This record gives sequence, C-alpha cells and structure tokens, in this order.
Amino acid sequence: MEKIEEQFANLSIVKRSSGTEEHTYLLGIDTSKTVPAEKGSLVAVLCSNGLIRIYDKERLNIVREFSGHPGHLNGVKFANSCDIVYSSCTDSTIKCWDARLASEKPVQLFKGYPSNVFISFDISCNDHVICAGTEKVDDDALLVFWDARINSQDLSTTKDPLGAYSETHSDDITQVCFHPSNPNMVVSGSTDGLVNVFDISADNEEDALVTTCNSVSSVSYVGWSGKDYKQIYCMTHDEGFCWWDLDHLDTDEPITCLNIQDVREVMNLKGSVLDYLIGGLYHEKMDKLFIVGGTNTGVIHLMSCTTSGLSHVTSLQGGHAATVRSFFWNMQDDSLLTGGEDAQLLLWKPGAIEKKFTKKDNMKIASSVYQRVRIHSNDSYKRRKKQ
Repeated sequence: MEKIEEQFANLSIVKRSSGTEEHTYLLGIDTSKTVPAEKGSLVAVLCSNGLIRIYDKERLNIVREFSGHPGHLNGVKFANSCDIVYSSCTDSTIKCWDARLASEKPVQLFKGYPSNVFISFDISCNDHVICAGTEKVDDDALLVFWDARINSQDLSTTKDPLGAYSETHSDDITQVCFHPSNPNMVVSGSTDGLVNVFDISADNEEDALVTTCNSVSSVSYVGWSGKDYKQIYCMTHDEGFCWWDLDHLDTDEPITCLNIQDVREVMNLKGSVLDYLIGGLYHEKMDKLFIVGGTNTGVIHLMSCTTSGLSHVTSLQGGHAATVRSFFWNMQDDSLLTGGEDAQLLLWKPGAIEKKFTKKDNMKIASSVYQRVRIHSNDSYKRRKKQ
C-alpha cells in the first residue's frame, strides 16, 4: 500500500489545457488506445456545451471538435482497436467520428427506436457490440444493442438496432459498462437503484440477466474490479458506495463486500472535507480498487477500498478551482487526466517536475436546464447532519 500512496502522492501537474473563450464543464474523458501513451495519443473530452473536443495529449491543445447538433451528447468513449470516438445523443442515435479526420460529419450513425433518448452507453472490449441506456419514456427504459462491426460489403453509414432489453429497469438507465475482457458481460445502473449484470450471449433478456444488485439509491457510476474483474461496484447520486463480488453468487458467501450509504459521513480526510464522489478505478498491477472524490474548491481525494471500509490515500491540490467532474487514469504511464467545472483539463504525472501555474479564477457557470449534469445532494447531507 505504501507504494501506491507514494505513487499518487507524487502526482504533479505537467500540462494544463489551452484556454477557450467558452467556459464549459468537462464532463467525461477518454484516451485513444492504439498508440503508446506518449506517442501521439489523443484525448476526447465531453463538454457541457454539447461538444466533444479532441486534444493532443502531449500538449493538451485542441485538435478538433465534434457536435451532436441538433441533439445533445452524453458520454464519450474511444474504440479499443482504432481512433473512432463514440457518444450517445438525445436525438435517438449513437454517433461515431474518426478522431484523426477533420470532418465534422459522423462516419457512422447507430439509430435507436423513435422515442429513445440515450443518456449512457459503452462498447464491448472487442468493439463488436454497442449498448446504450435510455431515459424512461412512458413505461419503458431500454438497453438498446447494435452490431458495431464495419462490414466491407455494407457501406451504409446508418445502422438499426439488433434489439433491446426492456424488462429489467423501471427508470432512466444512467450507466452502462462492458466487462474489460469478456465482451459478453455488461453491467447497467439506473435511477431505480438497481445494478444489473447481463451475459448478452444468452438468447433472451430473462436468460441474459446474471444477477441484480440493489444500491437503494439512484446510480451515478458503475465499474468492474477485482482479479479477472469478477466484482462490480457503483456510486449513487447521494454519494453512496456499493461493492459486490460476483464470485460469491453460487456460494454461501455474501455477495456484498461493502455498502456505505453516504461516504461523506465516514471519511476522515485530515483537515479536509469530501463533497462528492467522481468515480472509481481498479489498479490491476496492485489488485486494488480506488475511489475518487473531491471538494467544491477543486481538491481531489483518492481513497482505497477494502471490505473493512474506505481509507484516505492522498489529496491532489493546486490544480482545479472548482468541482472536478471527470478523470481518466492511464495504467501504461501512471498518468492522470482530470476535468472540471473550471473548464480546465489537467495532466498529472508521478515524480514530474512541477510547473507553477497561476490558478485560474473560478469559472463555474450556471448549468443549462438542457444539459444533463450530475447533481450531488449536498442539501440532504446537511439536513442529516443537523438532525
């Protein structure tokens, strides 16, 4: 554990993104996986103005931008085997662009059913299947699937769905996450509080459902962890954390590893506070799950996760001036990218020579009602503390 603490504690800012005239929240980050981390790698960032910005990771300069107009984009993800970048859109499509081409036109559109408003998605580890979650419309909240493979015999730029799951969630499906190495396994999370695990190689939805876990709150983040990624975890919009071991499904052992209703109430952060959770990362080399959170003034907290609870590892300060909304941990070079409501994209590396930056003024902006942003329930927390 000491090695982990030292590694994260040594993170320093080496690059800060070049500024833009429009101050936007940076809501999601992913990086291209086709080249070594420092040789022409691209970074895709989802912005609150509905654009996806492509950055050169080495310099953090904006290379190009993609828009979902007239729809609004949710989520950003690179393919695993090429520099195609995907995003789900409120206009009933999943759009994908070639991140190395200047053309703003999507190279492929995956069309949903007419009433679909997609708010979450992911692509399988072999790039064969896309799965997207919808808002609840009437009584339906769907997981919609497409064949993402490019067929040289079919040059059509539009694809219809393979089908959909409709029986397992009763409200907006906020999260979809494929297994890192098994292309048939996918986990979904919803505002109904349920976290469902599917094996999509099964013939129908009922048979595909491996298990259902209940977080008892609206799900804001899901992920895989553990040796061979046989564990799942989730975070909730009221800053709860749940962690389950799927290896225990067919045993007498309890499936729940950890369940914390409000992480803010249990963390001792050595003179600081925890205002919200951002997400999690499983460190393969160390076989350790970490939780990332922060403060409204831009401090980033890293916490380690064990079955006995969460413990504070380190805090990163002096980077952001407002709430941090997104991060990406690169296992290849142990670097960290973070994005916030101060419109800043920062690159952190362990042991790097720290460059002194003038901390940007707090450029928090009022969220558009149209923009789908992650809301943290600070008010409910304050009310509980007064009781």
